[in-house]
Amino acid sequence: LTWNVMSKRRGLSLEEKRVKLLELFFEKKSFFQLKELEKLAQKEKGITSMSVKDVLQSLVDDGMVDTDRIGTSNYFWSFPSKAFNIRKGKLEQLRNSVGEMDGKKAVVQRELEAAQVGRENTEAYAQLLKAVESKRKAKESLATELDHFKACDPKTLESLCKQTEQAVEASNRWTGIAQLTHTHTHSTALLATPAL
Repeated sequence: LTWNVMSKRRGLSLEEKRVKLLELFFEKKSFFQLKELEKLAQKEKGITSMSVKDVLQSLVDDGMVDTDRIGTSNYFWSFPSKAFNIRKGKLEQLRNSVGEMDGKKAVVQRELEAAQVGRENTEAYAQLLKAVESKRKAKESLATELDHFKACDPKTLESLCKQTEQAVEASNRWTGIAQLTHTHTHSTALLATPAL
């Protein structure tokens, strides 16, 4: 029965460990060495002593826990006022960022309105759009008609005549070669036959 309960139990995530370790600092309102924190965190918050160092370092890196070396020992501390001040600073930074974004939004909005001046959908604009559409359709129909007349194009006809002349010359050449071959073969055959 105890084995089933233990197998269903899961460890704390890194974020949960961070929150619990900060709670420990806020509850005790004191400073600690690493060894003390490892014992207290395991006893009171259920954080394994092996992971306390990594969790503590992540909190120090994020500025949530202060550290200082005194003599040969490192001391760690964090008070609720520090967390409050960090959150207050972050809130102020976000408010400033929102203010900047609102300013940028207003500038872009004004630029958009200025760009739209003269582009209103008026009767004249609608007529121009219809005229453009009709011209586009006329162009497409003329292009189709032009494709039909390509067979009568003088350049196409001239090219066709040249190709025809070249074909006639080639056929004459091959016909001449065939006649020469026939004549040669016939005369060679006559010479080769013995006289009776």
